[in-house]
Amino acid sequence: MTSPDARLVHDLAPTGVLRASLNLGNPVLAQGTPEEPSGITVDLAREVAARLGVPVRFLCFDAARKSYAAMAEGHADLCFLAVDPDREKEVAFTPPYVHIEGVYAVPVDSGFGTAGDVDREGVRVGVKKGSAYDLHLTRALRHATVVRGEEGVDVFHAEDLDVAAGIRQPLTAHVARHPGLRLLEPAFMTIRQAVGTTRERRPETIRRLGELVTGLVASGFVATSLARSHQDPALAAPVPV
Repeated sequence: MTSPDARLVHDLAPTGVLRASLNLGNPVLAQGTPEEPSGITVDLAREVAARLGVPVRFLCFDAARKSYAAMAEGHADLCFLAVDPDREKEVAFTPPYVHIEGVYAVPVDSGFGTAGDVDREGVRVGVKKGSAYDLHLTRALRHATVVRGEEGVDVFHAEDLDVAAGIRQPLTAHVARHPGLRLLEPAFMTIRQAVGTTRERRPETIRRLGELVTGLVASGFVATSLARSHQDPALAAPVPV
């Protein structure tokens, strides 16, 4: 996306403004307020807009499912979500720019030894509704039951569940504030965060967007942005070979 042509700009930003859907509910990817968002997703959206030569407008939400809905309903041109088979029905994703982990938290006196012990009959796992790990666990768990709430840790506490699922960084912080909990290792999934746009875009547009994201990972842009927002720069995705 070094020299955008008029067709590319019109395809990716048809209103003349790049509308970027953000999930402020994921503190690794976005911080701040709807009025002043910050973080890697904000930096990526601004960079794409700058390459296109158009202004950017942010649509901010508190959950991935709401950010996804804005994209699917045509209110946004870009989204920043975890790659997932269910979402890929509506969204064309770039290669990932960040890898984060999904982990479990359990009471310290529980009998769970590893993450693999969770999938048992009678075990109830709290998740954030519509999150990447909700989608994944809904498919992956054969015996345990997924219980959804506005926040996974909230439904875990409110309904006295056996396990809470979440993103490693915020769930680690939650465990630190609640000495009665501990994390289960290893992570139960790697969450591949990518830039998405609708599948109605031209294949050339999707290809060039993917090339841009890959280039920003390779150049160190993503790692630098993560560090600037006080996140681990090692979360930057591996550069595709």
